[in-house]
Amino acid sequence: MSCFSRSTKNLNKKLFDLTFKIIINKIESKKKLEVLIMNKKVVVGISGGVDSAVAAVLLKNKGYEVIGITFVFTDDFDSKDAKLVCEKLGIEHHVIDYKKEFKEKVIDKFISDYKKGITPNPCIMCNRYVKFKFLYDASVKFNADYIATGHYAKVIDNHLYKSSDLNKDQTYFLCELTKEELSKVLFPLEGIEKDEVRKIASDAGLINANKKDSTDVCFITSNFKNYINDAIKDNKGDVIDITSMKKIGEHNGLSRFTIGQRKGLNIGGASDRMFVVGKDMDKNILYVAGGSNTDYLLSDSCVLDNVNLFNDGIKSDNLTAKFRYRQTEVPVKVEKTNDKLLVKYDNVKSVTPGQICAIYKGDECIGGGIILEVMKDGKKLWYL
Repeated sequence: MSCFSRSTKNLNKKLFDLTFKIIINKIESKKKLEVLIMNKKVVVGISGGVDSAVAAVLLKNKGYEVIGITFVFTDDFDSKDAKLVCEKLGIEHHVIDYKKEFKEKVIDKFISDYKKGITPNPCIMCNRYVKFKFLYDASVKFNADYIATGHYAKVIDNHLYKSSDLNKDQTYFLCELTKEELSKVLFPLEGIEKDEVRKIASDAGLINANKKDSTDVCFITSNFKNYINDAIKDNKGDVIDITSMKKIGEHNGLSRFTIGQRKGLNIGGASDRMFVVGKDMDKNILYVAGGSNTDYLLSDSCVLDNVNLFNDGIKSDNLTAKFRYRQTEVPVKVEKTNDKLLVKYDNVKSVTPGQICAIYKGDECIGGGIILEVMKDGKKLWYL
């Protein structure tokens, strides 16, 4: 046998041995990971919808000990689907009544904000003060290592990142979580499209595989306007065209309107299509503009209150922010002033007090806050 043949044979053997070791190491690592997971316990918020149900399926299939937790927030909530899901999966299930806390922290705040003329986001308030807080409390009670929900987002090393499916990304709703909650949360649906989520539910034989997604405010089961009308006893007032400062109509209550709204103004005789630009709660005046007068909707900075930051990322360049869930992110500069943030941007429409501003550094959500004041050229917009 030639020296070349022996060398080739030895090289092939070394390559084989190396490949074999790599495979064995991967198998052993996987086994170690499975053992680690099997010793881990997670409490999953089970609402009765398909997303949270599939989150539980995925975690159970990975070997976690899964405990289903269903919170009752309203009198008309039906926990039947959540119970059936947990029974089908064979997991422990607890139904906990938090109607009192939910009313105080979410419903009462929601109504109070509308009475003040601002537009709140109850889903974010629920996540901050109720849902994740009580899920975290449940993890302590049941000695669980993690909490999990059916939200579309991802956490890497305790940092919150956008979902790979940007159309489903829900980091905007999660920007007010605490660092403690973020350190324990799992989002199993990351990287899975909705059609696949429903298929997983169907394959698992879950009753809610084709259940319609909830898109409304959960505690409002009637028409939204009717709910506001019943909850807030508004008075009629003047509608003023802000460009001429002349009265052009009457409104039935300021709480029925939000900034940028075009529908439902019921202003007869106007030559241009009108839209809401502001409200004066003291004088009960609704300010509107028409046609191309959208400058009244524009602002270039805002002040955030109830600030929540996961890290010091606001010191970075190349930050972006969004002021409503479906809004496109815009470049911003952020300055910290005591316990508030000043967010600067080029002209953006309909930035609204009471809404949430979520701040991003690339794909990472670094926090957010509630919009307190809206400004242009360094001055607070007087009509907001």
